[in-house]
Amino acid sequence: MTDILCYADALAVLGCERSRLVELTDFAATVARTGWARAGVARPATGLLDLRGDIVGYTEDVVRRSGRRGRGGNRFTRTRRLAATHAVLVVSAYFEALGEARLPVELDRLDHVRHPGSEPAEKFAALVESLLLAPLPMPEPHRPYAETRQAVRQVYERMSQALTTYTRGLPVWGELSAGDRTRLPILLDDGPATQALRIYDEDYRLLSADSPEFGMWSLVTEPQPLGTGLSRVARLLAELAPPRVGDRPMIHLVRLAATALDLPVMAGGTAPEDVTLPLLGEGYISPRCRVAEMTREATPAAKSWWEGRRELPDAEAFLVGHLTSLSATQAPLVLLGEPGSGKTKLTEVLAARLAGSEFLPIRVELGDVAADSAVPSQIDQGLRNVLGEEARLEDLVGTGDGALPVIMLDGFDELIQAAHASRYDYLEQIQEFQLGQYRAGRPVAVIVTGRTVVADQVRFPEGVLALQLRPFEEDQVRRWLDIWDQTNRAVLARHDRTPLTAEVALAQGELATQPLLLLLLALYDATGNTVRRDGPPIGRAQLYESLIRDFAQREVAKDAAAADLSPARLRALVDRELVQLGVVALSMFARGRAVATEAALDRDLAALCGQAHGDADGWARRATRRFFFVHRTETGPPADRVRCYEFLHVTFAEFLVGWLAVHAVRELVRRHDLIESELAAAPAQDLDDDLLHAVISFSCLAERGPTVGFAVELMAALPAELRARAGELLSTLLRESLHERRRRSFTGFEPVHHPVTRRLAAYSANLTLLRVAAATEPVRVSELLRDPDPLARWTSFAHLWRSQLGDDGWAGLLAALPAHRVSTGGERDILLGGAGQAPEPTGLSWWFDHRPRRQATLLRHRTRALAERPYLLNIDTDLLADLLADEADLPLVLRPSGEVASGARLVHELLTREPGAAGERVALYLDTIAAVTAPGAPANGRLLGLIAHAVTLDGTALPFADRGRILSDLLHGGTDHALLRPLVESMIAERFESWESLVKAGIPEDVLRKIHSP
Repeated sequence: MTDILCYADALAVLGCERSRLVELTDFAATVARTGWARAGVARPATGLLDLRGDIVGYTEDVVRRSGRRGRGGNRFTRTRRLAATHAVLVVSAYFEALGEARLPVELDRLDHVRHPGSEPAEKFAALVESLLLAPLPMPEPHRPYAETRQAVRQVYERMSQALTTYTRGLPVWGELSAGDRTRLPILLDDGPATQALRIYDEDYRLLSADSPEFGMWSLVTEPQPLGTGLSRVARLLAELAPPRVGDRPMIHLVRLAATALDLPVMAGGTAPEDVTLPLLGEGYISPRCRVAEMTREATPAAKSWWEGRRELPDAEAFLVGHLTSLSATQAPLVLLGEPGSGKTKLTEVLAARLAGSEFLPIRVELGDVAADSAVPSQIDQGLRNVLGEEARLEDLVGTGDGALPVIMLDGFDELIQAAHASRYDYLEQIQEFQLGQYRAGRPVAVIVTGRTVVADQVRFPEGVLALQLRPFEEDQVRRWLDIWDQTNRAVLARHDRTPLTAEVALAQGELATQPLLLLLLALYDATGNTVRRDGPPIGRAQLYESLIRDFAQREVAKDAAAADLSPARLRALVDRELVQLGVVALSMFARGRAVATEAALDRDLAALCGQAHGDADGWARRATRRFFFVHRTETGPPADRVRCYEFLHVTFAEFLVGWLAVHAVRELVRRHDLIESELAAAPAQDLDDDLLHAVISFSCLAERGPTVGFAVELMAALPAELRARAGELLSTLLRESLHERRRRSFTGFEPVHHPVTRRLAAYSANLTLLRVAAATEPVRVSELLRDPDPLARWTSFAHLWRSQLGDDGWAGLLAALPAHRVSTGGERDILLGGAGQAPEPTGLSWWFDHRPRRQATLLRHRTRALAERPYLLNIDTDLLADLLADEADLPLVLRPSGEVASGARLVHELLTREPGAAGERVALYLDTIAAVTAPGAPANGRLLGLIAHAVTLDGTALPFADRGRILSDLLHGGTDHALLRPLVESMIAERFESWESLVKAGIPEDVLRKIHSP
């Protein structure tokens, strides 16, 4: 719940002209700030009864004027007035109910002016502070009214408690009978609070009816009919105020936003000939979302975390409610979703709807701005990219006639990938920017979009709201396909085809639930690849490849000479088209950007695809001009325009990079088979991996999760024999991947200049990923590397990857390449790939002989972790080393179960874990004592005392004989007798024969007497 205004703040916002109220709140604020003795203010003449009258009277005036006042001024001014009006209603309802309450004392007898001395006046100042200066809850569009109402009730209960405290400090309290002194707190706790809520309910209803946006400040719980194009947003905004106009740059910006609705849902280059794409304003299905308020414990990057979050029944009302609330200008709204879920389209549609209202929509594509620049600079860069001229936000806002800027920063996942430095505090920087604008009198709302998976790479300020776009549900799929049917039925009928039906689409599962994939599925079906309801499900990679290959084949077939080509030759030409598109995607991927300039693509395509053939167009134009999937743009000022290319959606680029990597693997096998047919054997140095090396040696495929996912799916689709051959060759290349190779082709392809170590790391990591993807079962590192010491070799690879691939590459590799430590017959190994593996041995147990034993055995290990910290500079190492307490020589316990554990872990587990089975608990006690009292371990009597105390607390949950054994070990370990006394006394008191039992447990009788009777 956001606490924004107190009553005194509300008076200032509303321009209260009642001097007594203002003077009284100023008086209370001064006393609260300096104390009564230093306040130097005169005793106020206003008492509690007068205060009630002024508050109730002022509220009547405000409520009567709310309609007129609420509709005047600009957007933000009206928002502040509405928030202030709500604060006034909250407080007034309580004072109105207080006057109606049947109390055993009249309110005028509680006036401090009736009692001489400064103490009553001082207590009255404290009362006013509690009633009028405390923060008040505000309704919020992600919370139902019931939650706001409950928060208001808690305010009323707090007010009653403050009034009770004030009354007890007055002389009148002593004049009340004992019964009245008992009844007064009870009556104050119940009566005014309950009646005040009834009054608040009615005032809230009236304010909602008079001010439509206020009604949307609480969560709209009634689901609305499924809409398109956020059309309800436009209708709701139109009810609030007429459209605004401004200076030329602002008008141009607004018009650009509004035109998006009249463009196809996927506007780009050459559109498909035999389909018609719905317009964005008609074909965009209003989304369903979940909403959450971020806390320190939130894990928004995990899909499972979102399952328990609140659903928004009416996302459009939420957006209007949020943008018209105070919280929109104080913190960003974060919009998360899967690739293709419609994040960018939502910002485009929302910008178009806001363009006709009292808002100023500004979309900034974060992939097109300097990733390391500050937030204000990124906004100005975005304005320049859109307007084609220099423009600053401050200047634009100044010409906007009070329109509230809504800045949509689209694609912070692209920003994170492109940034050289960490942007972990990016959302905090945005919030600081908003607060700075707010203080300067230029409030702005900010919406940030990004993929769900990267939400753990940015820190969420406490209380920030996040939305997650949900996959389509059945009714949304049906609605979108109805629109597709209306748009394409006549077009497809000319080719004897029918549009994709909902029943067939829904049978494809996930492909139908993401907006982009549903569009691609409809295109796939419309272009002759009929989707069958009873056919095998279509994979993502198959869908993308079929679509792109189909378009390429159509373009190739337009050449008259293609009619005489064999199917194999035709397929080769189509592959060449895909390779060129793949190089376009690879050029962007290697640079970490979603956009590439024409000059850069000309260089990269020529380097990988050969020299130009005299065509007037350059490589970039030839490779992209015929494809619907590539979008051409121009950036920079008019005098220095630069032609750029980007894919209509980043997933096209991610697929093509994965496809190109697998294509290079197929080429590797093909070329090797040609050589092998001529030679008896082809050594590793003779493997022609030049194309593969050029494709996969700049960036780890796992930097983008979908990229490696596409590659894995494409590898799995290869024929079994080809996969097996590929696996053998990839293994061979991996073993030699760090050795120098002097001659290579494609050396002219260098989209980025990386150190040799970075290239080696990317190449070897990608070889490993592709090798595991080619396997039908988990791959053993020992078999993969075939080295005398395979684990040492594996570790050297891992250190290379960790040091060179960057945080994104390393984190992606860990996610894409599951690794499990195993030990069979004392032989240690690593399994790569596979799911649902058996739990691996505990970390320490894997390093030692962990066969079960009859009793615990003490081990010693001297760690280098402390000494390595200044060299490795790794926060994870520091966090783990911090647990060592500067002890380099660590005691380890080889437990009877075969598990090896450090003493520190055993102590932590013993003192913090909830007790389980008695036998396990006893074993944990004995092993912990053995670790703490190991020879050479520093004396730690306090720790032994804590263990003794834990045994005492466990009491009869542990068998008596086992407690005796634990006591004996503690005693022989050197535990102070005084620390053992509570345990001994509790055991003696428990059973008559305890003394004899303890002696039998190995505790000398004379020692037992010293402990029991010192």
